[in-house]
Amino acid sequence: SKLTHPYTEFQYGLRLETKHSGGTTIARPQAVVGFQSLMPYNYELETGLYVDLHGNVSASMKAEKDLLITQKLILQPRLEADAALQQVDRFGVGKGLNNLSLGLRLRYEIRREFAPYIGITYEKAFGKTASFARQDGGDPGQWRFVAGVRMWF
Repeated sequence: SKLTHPYTEFQYGLRLETKHSGGTTIARPQAVVGFQSLMPYNYELETGLYVDLHGNVSASMKAEKDLLITQKLILQPRLEADAALQQVDRFGVGKGLNNLSLGLRLRYEIRREFAPYIGITYEKAFGKTASFARQDGGDPGQWRFVAGVRMWF
């Protein structure tokens, strides 16, 4: 990444996307460019543009905000969206808005650099992506519980 503004980083790199289906795993490498920014009122925004080896283009956007309950206990609402310019049948990706995800995470900062969290997320697929999910026996709308550790150094 490269700092382009006091609150914005330009990022680039590679991403490997995998999909498990029918006992097999397929993968597609993608080149990534994007920005990560701290917006006014402390909203964090992360965007990405992805291009795979076949020229398929997709994009993602994630926004979140930390709401301090105490100095160490933080509630974080999150919004994520994914879209694609082309339909990619192998990966169950439709053209247009693919999915939207809304979530809440509650984390406790033991130290600023180490914070375990728990949360809940609702993800909804749209259009052809929802049809692909149904064909694979899935549900286009899913609730998920998440847990993890946020670390940085």
